[in-house]
Amino acid sequence: MPGQRNLITDVPGLRVGHASNPDLKSGVTVLFPDESAVASVAIHGGAPGTREIALLEPEQTVEKVDAIVLAGGSAFGLDAGAGVQGRLAELGHGYAVGPVRVPIVPTAILFDLLNGGNKGWGSHAPYRDLGRAALDDARHDFQLGSFGAGTGATTANLKGGLGSASVVLDNGITVGAIVGVNALGRATIGDTGHFWAAPFEQNGEFGGLGLPHPLPANAVDVKTKLDALKAGANTTIAAVATDAILTKSEAKRLAVMAHDGLARALWPAHTPLDGDLVFALSTGQRRMDRALEDMVQIGAAAASCLARAIARGIYHARAAEGDPVPTWSAKFGK
Repeated sequence: MPGQRNLITDVPGLRVGHASNPDLKSGVTVLFPDESAVASVAIHGGAPGTREIALLEPEQTVEKVDAIVLAGGSAFGLDAGAGVQGRLAELGHGYAVGPVRVPIVPTAILFDLLNGGNKGWGSHAPYRDLGRAALDDARHDFQLGSFGAGTGATTANLKGGLGSASVVLDNGITVGAIVGVNALGRATIGDTGHFWAAPFEQNGEFGGLGLPHPLPANAVDVKTKLDALKAGANTTIAAVATDAILTKSEAKRLAVMAHDGLARALWPAHTPLDGDLVFALSTGQRRMDRALEDMVQIGAAAASCLARAIARGIYHARAAEGDPVPTWSAKFGK
């Protein structure tokens, strides 16, 4: 069953903050653990934009991170990580190197530069300031849809958004996901409003439509942003988390397994023009009784949560002036 909030912050020890600029049609989301968290990453898309990613591989020295940043803005949005890093340093967080502390803030971006927002920022991109603001906004309850990194996100046929979901397993371990959905493809089936993630839906959290029956003839047609000459305006970036105590290698495996949820919820996924990426974090508060068996359950739960979060992000998106595509609620809500 979902956790109390049905958000990634049901995982004990996590908060999330947003900063959004409606005129810019872009924003930043920060995943902020109370204590530095074990983390890794898996990148399966062909066009990622990242900061401080190599250190997340299991063989690298640094074990833990101080925050994870999801941002709009394409490569300009990588400045958000620097803004979060600077604010964390002011707050005394970071990896200790003698008397110095260096906050570790891996960052991933999505491309939202062609969504109708005002990107005329001149020589000073706004993302460093948005990153600081998002960190200062960190809380347990946060909004879904057109907020933070999902502010100006789109898919091939509908407005994208910021989504999240959680589940508490029978063994008491909590798993959650958060995602900025800005895919090259679609999250809905053919020309219908049914979500590909429907088999994983909990309590009608994204409309309760289930799968269409029969499947429409064009269900698996490959329709993407390329059809509208918006090549490159893509990438779905996500993080999954658990309170189970994981090693860095186990966090890597969790990130890999979570990508199955992305592939279950988007068609197509992991294309050469998507930078599809999943971070995985452990807040390390609950021991696994059966390491291998529990890892299977946690990984499957992460994939399920990510699929649900993708659909929820689109379901909760709200219209804004100049949007290039409609929202799900405007097209299918009735």
